[in-house]
Amino acid sequence: MRANVDHEAHEGHEIGKATWVSSTSCLSWLTCLVFLAGCGSNTVPSAPATKPAAARNVLLITIDTLRADHVGVYGYASARTPVMDAVARGGVRFEKAWAAAPITLTSHASLLTGRYPPGHGARHNGIPVSSTVPTLATALKSAGFSTAAFVSAFPLDKRFGLQRGFDVYDDELPRAADGRHLNERPGAETASRALAWLRAPRGDRFFLWVHLFDPHAPYGDPSAQNARPALQRYDDEIATADREAGRVMAGLGDAAASTLVVIAADHGEAFGEHGEMGHSIFVYDTTLHVPMVMQGPGVPKGVAVKGDVSLVDVAPTITALLGLQQMDVDGRTLVSAFDRHPLDTRPIYAESFAPLFDFGWAGLRAVRDGAWKYIAAPKPELYDLSADWMEASNRVADDPQRVARLETVVGRWSGAEPGTAQSSSPEVLSRLQSLGYISGPRRDRSSARPDPKDRIALASRLAMVTSGEVQGDALVFTLEAILRDDPLNPQAHLRLGYAELARDRCPRAEPHFRAAIKSGLPSADAGLGLAQCRGKAGDLKGAGDALAAARHAEPESPVVAANIGLLSLQQKRIPAAIVELRKALSADPQLHEARFALARALAIAGDRAGATAEAQSLLERLAPDAPERQEVQRLLAALK
Repeated sequence: MRANVDHEAHEGHEIGKATWVSSTSCLSWLTCLVFLAGCGSNTVPSAPATKPAAARNVLLITIDTLRADHVGVYGYASARTPVMDAVARGGVRFEKAWAAAPITLTSHASLLTGRYPPGHGARHNGIPVSSTVPTLATALKSAGFSTAAFVSAFPLDKRFGLQRGFDVYDDELPRAADGRHLNERPGAETASRALAWLRAPRGDRFFLWVHLFDPHAPYGDPSAQNARPALQRYDDEIATADREAGRVMAGLGDAAASTLVVIAADHGEAFGEHGEMGHSIFVYDTTLHVPMVMQGPGVPKGVAVKGDVSLVDVAPTITALLGLQQMDVDGRTLVSAFDRHPLDTRPIYAESFAPLFDFGWAGLRAVRDGAWKYIAAPKPELYDLSADWMEASNRVADDPQRVARLETVVGRWSGAEPGTAQSSSPEVLSRLQSLGYISGPRRDRSSARPDPKDRIALASRLAMVTSGEVQGDALVFTLEAILRDDPLNPQAHLRLGYAELARDRCPRAEPHFRAAIKSGLPSADAGLGLAQCRGKAGDLKGAGDALAAARHAEPESPVVAANIGLLSLQQKRIPAAIVELRKALSADPQLHEARFALARALAIAGDRAGATAEAQSLLERLAPDAPERQEVQRLLAALK
């Protein structure tokens, strides 16, 4: 029987007579384990002369990683976005909507609280939203709405604070057929769960949030033979998300006429612009420009709002259209723009502290003020967007007075250091790493932090690795190139170790696993990989030492406990094996290989009843067509 663990890109290998659970392996069995100044200070513009009819319900659909210029109504000729296009034609399209951060949790928190990141506290994925900040869900729940959220990816897990105010917060992510924990789920599954909630009995008014993750990397299956270019696969994923948004809208039924529908993205995606691949590092418009459309009661048809708006404006606009009291927000209601009244120009803030938290580089803060955009960085940038929408010509040396003024504006929102510690657990960091969000611990703690512009080639190569866009020999070459530029990079060492292990080249893999362990990487992955290699060499003591390092990194990891139990069983230390295997199953009852091993250990200890109970429990958990059932049945027969 074979054991598996939580990482998407690598395979596990049987070592000697035992099979080790690797947090980066995926075989047939075991689960892959392994308020600063300015907040609430903006003036809300006056409402139009004719008060719009109040909507009764709200359907908010957010599509992850969707850049505006890949949507039909934003001018993309190859788009397959009929649902978003229809909402725009039947309502309002905001031509220049901007994310407050190119980061999933941070941006969604701004959308749902109406506050910029300094005002809600979730400055990066894995850093929870402040528990004292009101959200759209808490406001609507207090107003008597039934509330439900259905999210599709781990960065929005309820532990990060956005669940407050929701009667239902469905963040249950699936397991693969082999039992692996997955960190995302298909939009079709999320939409189906939302539709089931819509069909069930609920209150008279409702707020439903549906989050679709499909356009996020990896796009489709980049490892497939003859895989099409990444941009085409990205468009395929956008089309899937658009289709699922349409399914949810169709499920509104009779409530459609009284429901305000808002569709927006949390951030965009870079495909080489400014040297960036993916998102989260830079605050250029490539990853900040998002589609935002809405239709429903109080929303006119066919209006294109040309002024700059932010995702922090979504919450106050929704509450205004519902006829509710405004929240304490940094955004403003956009209802005045529905009558084609020009929006007052105001500074719009954005930031990314991913460079700081992931790499130890300088964070980036930006402010957009009319035609000008300023980016606060070690090497500051100023762009005249009216003539340079691609942000290619830095004007910082031409206009020192404007730079000084905008630097002051940026400073009102946040300093260069966010004052927020990233205290996520090793398990959280490991799962975010597998999605490409976290690249490793902060190693550079000097006061003079590098400018991300000077390090973007490294970050982009890492993004190509985590997105799956490089495979096989190209993966090894890319990781080796990363380590030539950044010899201490723990994620590169870890991934190169597993790439070599997948080729059955443990002598080449082990130094990389050891380097990752030495770096203090907050993940058990490196220790588990090294344990595989030591086991293959017949060095059970070395395997035990490696598992001890894995436990030090993740003390509560069930996969580490399962591996220590498997090793103890092989060493015939039966009582120790039983303790560790029970510990693993207590934390994660779906660790099938651990349950099978526990049944064997109990049988060896003479506890036939206990062994039979565990084997029977395993049979009940396995799929009817699972090939492993035969082995479990043989064990049961031997126990009779």
